[in-house]
Amino acid sequence: MPKIEQVSSPLHEIVGSAPAMLDVYRMVQRAAPRSANVLLIGETGTGKEVIARAIHKNSVRKDGPYIRVNCGALHENLLESELFGHVKGAFTGAIENKAGRFEAAHGGTIFLDEINSMSPKLQVKLLRVLQEREFERVGESRTIRVDVRVIAATNAMLEELVDRGEFREDLYYRLNVVPILLPPLRDRREDIPLLAEFFLKKFSEQNRLPLVPELTDDLLATLKAHDWPGNVRELENAIERLVVLSDNGELAADLLRLDRPRVVLRSAKGNGNHAGTDVPSLIRTLVRAGIVAPRPGGVGLADFLVGGLERALIEEVMRQCDNVKVTAADRLGINRNTLHKKLEGYEQEDRKLAEVLAEPVPAESRAV
Repeated sequence: MPKIEQVSSPLHEIVGSAPAMLDVYRMVQRAAPRSANVLLIGETGTGKEVIARAIHKNSVRKDGPYIRVNCGALHENLLESELFGHVKGAFTGAIENKAGRFEAAHGGTIFLDEINSMSPKLQVKLLRVLQEREFERVGESRTIRVDVRVIAATNAMLEELVDRGEFREDLYYRLNVVPILLPPLRDRREDIPLLAEFFLKKFSEQNRLPLVPELTDDLLATLKAHDWPGNVRELENAIERLVVLSDNGELAADLLRLDRPRVVLRSAKGNGNHAGTDVPSLIRTLVRAGIVAPRPGGVGLADFLVGGLERALIEEVMRQCDNVKVTAADRLGINRNTLHKKLEGYEQEDRKLAEVLAEPVPAESRAV
């Protein structure tokens, strides 16, 4: 008689029994005890970080550190320093030696989210770490050896990026030892009631409701009919909104607001053109949104709006000019030294943000 493989969720916050999720559980159970690199592939909001944490918690490295880095959230130079560390004086603002995230993950696991966003320069450096288990801090020649398991995640098909020359083929094969494909929520609709109940309980407790509200048949039908382009994260937000806006624990379907708002911006002349070709209207809309948006403490409204818009403009022009400062400065109509100073200022801002993000954060109570 053939042996039947028992499959269960590897963590309590991983919810679901759809066939596609059972396949994920099988892969997690098989991959977790090993030392091979894992590549998580899935759309935004499918729970890649939760699966990465599950692999770590079910591995022999579970008592070691678990370090998460979002490769798409930091500028190339800052990401290099964040991953590999730097020494005092390596660049403007490097006032002391700093260990990188790979050093912090020694003996444990490092999770590289949005690996598809990594620049070619850092891809080369990461490839060396995967092959040789060694690297140097920025500005230092001393080689550091580490024992780290790498779990990477992507919301893009790396094979296509390889074909376009945007991602190194050798790095792809190093990362893609154990690929795990996470299904979108629309392909596991039978899990929606389980997920909804999980989030209902979670947010009822957070908002101190005396009882957990019940999902009506109409509500469940509405939830199951939606395509969930934002996947589990979108469902989580929808359930939280239901709980927060509920009236004495009664849930109403109209509070879900699953249809994305369609805002049509028209030109100042009222000729019916979309604001995509009407920059003044776009700017006014941006200003209105910025006035009511939350901003960091101590930051004035003008600095928040004007500074943010200027940075977005400069970074986009730099991207379009392949990071050639002379070309970008000419296109922006500013002095090259001015551009250089502004870019340095942005890097310093990012470093301060990275220091905040680097502080330990309790494990999230999420579900996939």
